[in-house]
Amino acid sequence: MRQWQDCKAIGDAHEHRVAAALQARGWTVQLCGQGTYPPAVRDALRRTRSALRHFPDLIAARGSDLITIDAKDRMPSTDTDRYAISTDTVNAGLLFTAAHSPTPLYYVFGDLKVLTPAEVIHYTAHALRHRSGAFHLVCTEQAHHFDDVFGPAAAAAAA
Repeated sequence: MRQWQDCKAIGDAHEHRVAAALQARGWTVQLCGQGTYPPAVRDALRRTRSALRHFPDLIAARGSDLITIDAKDRMPSTDTDRYAISTDTVNAGLLFTAAHSPTPLYYVFGDLKVLTPAEVIHYTAHALRHRSGAFHLVCTEQAHHFDDVFGPAAAAAAA
């Protein structure tokens, strides 16, 4: 159980880092998703294959723009310069964006680079696959810079 708690702490720290980076760019940010549920609900979700397990971590608004974020830390692979995004996560992300269109979902990685579920599918359609099939492997060079997607931090000062 200790290992899960360590991973959760790392994930929580990354979510807070992403939230702070968005706030510095003028976004209002709220935690959402599995991490906000009571322990009994989180525990039950861990035992299912429900797409709710992969619900975004953050929801944010700036003006009339509304976005969702799934913070993904501990990436890229230190051996391959690729992000490894679970197939279940990407499938749930595609379902989420289809059901909640036009609200976009962004994956924000530990290096603060950004991809969407559709981009993950696009970049991996004809690419090297993880031998288990459980992950999509995307070259880090394919990802967008945080400021290019969410605006520079200076935008908050100018607004």
